Amino acid sequence: MLLEKKLIEDLLDAGLSRGADFAEVFVEETDSTLLQSLSGRLEKANSSKLFGVGIRLAKKFQTVYGYTNSQNPADLLKLAEDLSKSFNDDKLTKRTPLMELEVGPRHNAEIKPQDVPLTEKVAYMKKAYKAASEYDEVIQQVIINLLDNTQNVLIANSEGRFVTETRYRVRITVGAVAAKDGVMQTGGVAPGSGKGYEYLFNEIDIEEYGKEAGRIAVTMLNAEECPSGVMPVVIHNGFGGVIFHEACGHPLEATSVAKNASVFCNKMGTKVASDILTAIDDGTLENRWGSANYDDEGYPQQRRVLIEKGILKSYMVDKINGRRMNAAPTGSSRRQNYKFAPTSRMSNTYIDNGESTFDEIIAATEYGLFAAKLGGGSVNPGNGDFNFAVMEGYMIRDGKIAEPVRGASLVGNGGNILYKIDMIANNLDSARGMCGSASGSIPADVGQPTLRVTGITVGGKRGA
Repeated sequence: MLLEKKLIEDLLDAGLSRGADFAEVFVEETDSTLLQSLSGRLEKANSSKLFGVGIRLAKKFQTVYGYTNSQNPADLLKLAEDLSKSFNDDKLTKRTPLMELEVGPRHNAEIKPQDVPLTEKVAYMKKAYKAASEYDEVIQQVIINLLDNTQNVLIANSEGRFVTETRYRVRITVGAVAAKDGVMQTGGVAPGSGKGYEYLFNEIDIEEYGKEAGRIAVTMLNAEECPSGVMPVVIHNGFGGVIFHEACGHPLEATSVAKNASVFCNKMGTKVASDILTAIDDGTLENRWGSANYDDEGYPQQRRVLIEKGILKSYMVDKINGRRMNAAPTGSSRRQNYKFAPTSRMSNTYIDNGESTFDEIIAATEYGLFAAKLGGGSVNPGNGDFNFAVMEGYMIRDGKIAEPVRGASLVGNGGNILYKIDMIANNLDSARGMCGSASGSIPADVGQPTLRVTGITVGGKRGA
């Protein structure tokens, strides 16, 4: 156990001694490795070990948070006592006795990161480099990052929750740079999983992923500039779901809703999207990038239907923002590590399958843009306005995928785009990402089937 039960009970009692009505202890021990290679040479090999304890106290809507990396009981008790003074009240809140320690049973690893030698990890990266660099002579550089992470957490609170689990994550990113005649384009892939190295070694073909990074870079290098204007856009499956994640998912988090800073405030039970759209956030999916047994407040992860056939059904709610909203927590509280107080965040968020096929959607589109792969972007959660780069794009002409185009961007509003989705395919896929918000950077899955939006502003360097 990361901390003894008696010490945790003492910390909770100390936190409640001056008027707080809720106390929480979060203990973490994390081992991480990051390897980076540039053009086939290992440039970085960082291994780190993190230990810390975060203590959070609340009284109604008021919260205070502190943390330390000390394991000394006296230091921890002093932290809890100092935090308790924030409430300046002699009233002692009686806590619920801690339940028997509950150990998260799911999302385990067969090949644990600490059991894989460094030499084997480097050899794996070399396979990816070779495949990407040899794809075409115009590939000038290949950048590879290999990350593994083992996080042990212990969470207890004054409502009696007492849980622990080990979370595993592995991921490799392959970025290829193609250049010719002063023009440079990039392509990238980034498979990952909430498993151990069995995912990388046995479940994916890293050489095919390396070739895919090279293919995207070369294709876009030889592409024409994208035309601009408002047009139908077919957004492909997988990482295409990042638009929903950013432009619609964040405004559905209680972090924004409780502050009345979301386009979805006061819309529960009302129509917010096309009738064919159902969107889900599910932290229970087995060994997925954003999955866990418990959220970072110690409550069981859940499957949350956010939008069902166009109707808003649920927000993602954490403990304290739930108080502000008079809503029960939905197991949606997450944090980067012990240095961050938790708040409502997404886990594995996706638009569910529709009834069309990919071929039907393309055939039904006379003219438009096919956004095969999206890149980075930005969004204003207060109004839902977004801007996303298209990493790989093609024009659609006469119901067929035509010439590749580069330099495209998608500009729109998350609230509006949901109404303009008129076709959704049955080829749901997901992709991995890192999501930044109030409680730090966390692993999150995004996903969707291929879908069509009847009209989005496409930014490009030439007229339509």
